[in-house]
Amino acid sequence: MTRPVRRPGRPPVSDGSQHVGIVLVSHSATVAESVAALARGLAGGGTAPVAPAGGTADGGLGTSSELVAAAAHRVDQGAGVAILTDLGSAVLTVKALIAEGDELPAGTRLVDAPFVEGAVAAVVTAAAGADLTAVVAAAQEAYSYRKV
Repeated sequence: MTRPVRRPGRPPVSDGSQHVGIVLVSHSATVAESVAALARGLAGGGTAPVAPAGGTADGGLGTSSELVAAAAHRVDQGAGVAILTDLGSAVLTVKALIAEGDELPAGTRLVDAPFVEGAVAAVVTAAAGADLTAVVAAAQEAYSYRKV
């Protein structure tokens, strides 16, 4: 297991090449893919693994526990996985997967954060090598971003 390295005044970072994985769960595959692309682009070429898990397996609107679990396993590098969701039933889907206990990689966390701003903050922070706690905190801080 990777142990975080503490740096004064900066988020803890992984001591290896592992990064926290990010899964973006939306009721729409297009929205999940677009937010993932935006976050990757704003991360400035960072290396954090990001996977969209949008819509249903047949391409419709909704959420799919199978798509979420597959995305989480794709981005898992052993440093934890942060999952951000768009709407209520997506939250319920992820909570059910976490409750089952064996569907998601160890160290998977559901993050209470705004979807777009939280995703960008999480990906940028993960790409910088921060640990799961710092990635979750960065995403949650996005609730305080003011636009006026």
